Amino acid sequence: MNISTLSSEELRSRLRHSGLRFRTGMLTACVHSPLENVAAGIELLYADYPLAGEDFADFHVEIAPPRNLRRWLRPQVDFRVDGASPFKPLPADQAFPMFEWGLNWCVSSQIQDVLIIHAAVIERHGHAAVMPAPPGSGKSTLCAALIQNGWRLLSDELALVRRSDGALLPLPRPVSLKNASIDIMRSKAPQAVFTPAVRDTLKGTVAHMKPPTDSVARSLEPARPGWVIFPKYESGAATSLTPLPRGGAALRLADNAFNYSALGAAGFEALANLVGASRCYEFRYSDMNEAIAAFADLRPDEQPL
Repeated sequence: MNISTLSSEELRSRLRHSGLRFRTGMLTACVHSPLENVAAGIELLYADYPLAGEDFADFHVEIAPPRNLRRWLRPQVDFRVDGASPFKPLPADQAFPMFEWGLNWCVSSQIQDVLIIHAAVIERHGHAAVMPAPPGSGKSTLCAALIQNGWRLLSDELALVRRSDGALLPLPRPVSLKNASIDIMRSKAPQAVFTPAVRDTLKGTVAHMKPPTDSVARSLEPARPGWVIFPKYESGAATSLTPLPRGGAALRLADNAFNYSALGAAGFEALANLVGASRCYEFRYSDMNEAIAAFADLRPDEQPL
């Protein structure tokens, strides 16, 4: 059963009382919230996600007003995981973005049996492209466009690298878009589903795009490494895909990893397996149609050097 099988009333009842438990990839979340904007966001974007049983959850999270006078004087929202509040409260209208950011934090800070890299991951024909990039690089916009043009979403934010063989494990969740990217994707993908934009967050104006149904349905299907691509949007830049030495790409990936040092030799081996099976590139673009065409021409390296 998926979340879509619940009525609106049942979904909200679970959020307020027993908790809404659902799976995303290999992980299960149990979510509590009395807030309508959280319920509406989950109902809109998570309809295709499978419900989970009552026996276990990797994360127990709550999105609710703070337990102090601020809930009355200046409406705010708090993110709590296992009873603790790792962040400062945010304005109440930012409850759904805070839920998304909080779940990312839970994965990146608490899951240690995989190597975790700050990167978007997409897949086509069994091979995955890992796209690490800092904020403002156009990573999420590019990811959003590609999953509307034949690529499967594994993750918009977190590459989960299996330690044994470097395979990429799916964690498909809504794609986070900021500022100008929101209108770009609404025009490029009018069939896609978006949350209303939330303004004046720490990241500017944000909205989230629903992942393709097929990506969610295949959320237990790993992908082989194919490419490591460092994207960068530059206004007016010609589209270019420049090969990178694997050694340099590995160092940059390590810099983007959350738990590389903590994993020690296992982290090094997982990263080496990933890079050793991938073609590595720098990617510069300004035209989204050209970027989509460039990715369509990618071919994996079946016999890595």
